[in-house]
Amino acid sequence: MALRKIMLEGEDVLRKKSKDVAAVNERILTLLDDMWETLEENNGVGLAAPQVGVLRRVAVIDTGKDEEEDGVKIELINPRIVETEGEKEEEEACLSIPGVVGAVTRPTRVKVAALDRRGETFTIEGEGLLAKALCHELDHLDGILFVDRASSVRPIEDED
Repeated sequence: MALRKIMLEGEDVLRKKSKDVAAVNERILTLLDDMWETLEENNGVGLAAPQVGVLRRVAVIDTGKDEEEDGVKIELINPRIVETEGEKEEEEACLSIPGVVGAVTRPTRVKVAALDRRGETFTIEGEGLLAKALCHELDHLDGILFVDRASSVRPIEDED
């Protein structure tokens, strides 16, 4: 495993649409492992492959940092949203856009179909933070940043 550099807003790779993964091979497994290490090191909730400079439809999410009881760690390869429900505006942040948060309206519940690291299809349903993270990371795979969807953006205030 290795830490990867997180791409920051303004870098072209964040605005490009990611390509489907044709086969789950060693390169994809290494990418997943590196993404987990990078996510952990940066104390994030989710990370999409374009955020580490790779234009493939791969993302990892760990909601355990914010929701101890309902924490979920998932890997998504070629994910797609198959169902949504409701709507709620909440603040979001992003490792690729440090120092700001924005108010973004997202579905309150989403259902996503994807492949796992064995190449097997699965579906996951998420509400709350997981729903928000799923939508946020899948947006990254289409070159969309949370600030594109935000009704307002503000600097993160220091909480000393």
